[in-house]
Amino acid sequence: MYDNLIAGVPTDLWIGGAWKKASDGSRFDVIDPATENVITSVASGTVEDAKAAVDAAAAAGAEWAAKKPRERGEILRKAFELFTRESERFAKLITLENGKAMPDSRGEVAYAAEFFRWFAEEGVRNLGQLYNAPSSGARIMVQHRPAGVACLVTPWNYPAAMATRKIAPALAAGCTVVLKPASETPLTMLALMPLLKEAGVPDGVVNVVPSRRSGAVVSAMLHDMRVRVVSFTGSTEVGVKLLREAADNVVRPAMELGGNAPFLVFEDADIDAAVDGAMIAKMRNQGEACTAANRFYVHEAVHDAFAEKLTARMAALKMGNGLDESVALGPLVNADTRDKVQELVDDAVAKGAKVTVGGTRPDGKGFFYPATVLTHVSDDAKLLREEIFGPVAAIKTFRTEDEAIREANATEYGLAAYLYTKDLSRGLRVSEKLDFGMIGLNRGLMSDPAAPFGGMKQSGLGREGAHEGLMEFLETQYVSVNW
Repeated sequence: MYDNLIAGVPTDLWIGGAWKKASDGSRFDVIDPATENVITSVASGTVEDAKAAVDAAAAAGAEWAAKKPRERGEILRKAFELFTRESERFAKLITLENGKAMPDSRGEVAYAAEFFRWFAEEGVRNLGQLYNAPSSGARIMVQHRPAGVACLVTPWNYPAAMATRKIAPALAAGCTVVLKPASETPLTMLALMPLLKEAGVPDGVVNVVPSRRSGAVVSAMLHDMRVRVVSFTGSTEVGVKLLREAADNVVRPAMELGGNAPFLVFEDADIDAAVDGAMIAKMRNQGEACTAANRFYVHEAVHDAFAEKLTARMAALKMGNGLDESVALGPLVNADTRDKVQELVDDAVAKGAKVTVGGTRPDGKGFFYPATVLTHVSDDAKLLREEIFGPVAAIKTFRTEDEAIREANATEYGLAAYLYTKDLSRGLRVSEKLDFGMIGLNRGLMSDPAAPFGGMKQSGLGREGAHEGLMEFLETQYVSVNW
């Protein structure tokens, strides 16, 4: 039943510019979250395969690093064009293996492609410095060199964008890479490899090793001295484990980890605009995003109006198979994710929360969960402390600006926050007091390839996108010289 959708999509490992079976012949199934049917099976890489991929990346490294920045940039620009040309095919593939509705998938493809275009341009701006040392009079010459082989580990919620956000800057910097995509969604990146080859990416520069043995495969790469960068997007729990392993060989870490985003609505906010922003911040990818609004703090004077309008908008979302163009809310990615969402909602309700829409998983096949709004949420509800990763909005009230800031900052995470107010002075003042790496001020969408994406506290280390994303894959070298 999936033949038309996956026609031509490779299902083996991509190592050194060739498709290869897993060294032990093992494979794993990829599941359609809308039907729970098997889409296809994919080769499950072993530790030996990971080492072979690092061998290929290391062998290709010197030649790729020696290319002129413009040459690398032209290849990335071509990748942008080819990926954009195939955008509808990739959108359907993302929906098939991830579950998100087609409008979300189309948005992800456009976002993912833009990283190739951005870093095609940014890669030629690897600028150094030359200046006099004040005390010695020597010249200080600073330049930035490719770090080496990069291990990239990506999640299932954005199978295209989370990978291109790492591949593009790594290649622009002159690094070669081994990508370990999430086992729930390996097809998108495997399908991209022929396009990168067509764009001119040399064999061995990008390698892809899907695997159900993620821990062992990634560990093997982190303990290879040729791997000098690990870039990971995923949970804080897994990120902490990778940081410990990266320390063994002092591998440079770039970590984009969990979130628990607050969404503040002040009494002077444009409520309709705030609801529009809330629908974007909460419901992109069914709420399965590290930037998703988790906790809604609404001033008591406008709480009822906001809750009523948000409930109406959430209730109007049609839930179903994301490949259906009329559907706005697809399934969650797997049973564990869906069951955790239900557990968090049940906990909140048991502690006094009121369900204004949704709140109960439907019967039947597919990992579906309805759009849900909760009001009167208790301070001790688990969903105020844990990342929901589903289509659930939990609303609390506040009275003062200081109270709103205090509640928003009461988390170990610090990735994204949102606030709505017509008072620009208040908006900027509150933004400066929020302990988050990214702020959406009267905006429900903040992700942009030209912006530095990343968080504070336990939400990660480093930044992706912007010029900072390029620097994650470069080493600074200083030369002291007189002439």
